[in-house]
Amino acid sequence: MPMYSPVVWMRELLPSPASSQTVTLDLGDVSLVSMFGVHDEVLREVEAQCPGVSIVARGNTITLSGPDPSLTRAQELLEDLRDLAGKGVAIVRSDVARTVDIQATTGARAAGMLSTPIVSSRGHSIRPKTVGQKNYVDAIDDHTIVFGIGPAGTGKTYLAMAKAVAALEAKQVDRIILTRPAVEAGERLGFLPGTLTDKIDPYLRPLFDALHEMMDPDLVPKLLASGTVEVAPLAYMRGRTLNSAFIILDEAQNTSPEQMKMFLTRLGFGSKMIITGDVTQVDLPTGASGLTTVGGILDELEDIHFEYLSAKDVVRHSLVSRIVDAYAEFEASKRGR
Repeated sequence: MPMYSPVVWMRELLPSPASSQTVTLDLGDVSLVSMFGVHDEVLREVEAQCPGVSIVARGNTITLSGPDPSLTRAQELLEDLRDLAGKGVAIVRSDVARTVDIQATTGARAAGMLSTPIVSSRGHSIRPKTVGQKNYVDAIDDHTIVFGIGPAGTGKTYLAMAKAVAALEAKQVDRIILTRPAVEAGERLGFLPGTLTDKIDPYLRPLFDALHEMMDPDLVPKLLASGTVEVAPLAYMRGRTLNSAFIILDEAQNTSPEQMKMFLTRLGFGSKMIITGDVTQVDLPTGASGLTTVGGILDELEDIHFEYLSAKDVVRHSLVSRIVDAYAEFEASKRGR
């Protein structure tokens, strides 16, 4: 009977490690900075998403080593990111996890879903970055009235603004109307200094800021003066019929049911309405929110769509999505008591 040393005996008992393979990926003429991120943070995040895979970049070539299926996953992920970067998207670390989610959820490539910009201004392209955002943008194309409901940072208002600017530039509408209720936590208009315009400016400032990002800043005052772009509090909508307009109601959770009905019935011919809000941030002192009640009233009507975004669609700092989830868990625990 052959004699085995303890080391040889243990090797026979233990399973053999998965064989390591190597794959080379050519980046072509893709900018290394736009592909790898600062200090190669994108490559390090791909390694974190694909355990056992090692990535080495030399020039415009990436060499991947590791066992399957992690190696195949890393290759598909990097090819998708390369195609996104090749279409002008500057890749950041958080894009890696989003691309993984898109591939897992839809079975499609992120480059195919998210590469088409909504609008471009001064070298900056605005496009959806998550599956939820892509569904939201597609719903705006396909429906006359769309409700975008979700937490802060999911791009509800920003993407709606981009679609409005694109519609105006394509002459699909004659004007853009941006409105929101003048209600904020702990404040009232009467306590703010200045004229009525001065009082409402802080409430409408986020809409102005987004507008300046998407259009030539020198053009914005002219469009405002001519009425092609109108930014006004919700109270100014009463009694009007809004034809051939792209209308956005922001912070809709702070409307009453009566205000919501009033706004929706302003819809005129050739117009589109987008209503955005976060039902977890209602600042109304008393009474129900028009946004929380409208779903049960209109959800079965044709040509009206409700898109619910979640923490997975937050595109701000990664900590924001975790804050949103933490608050959701807290509120759920309170309801369960």
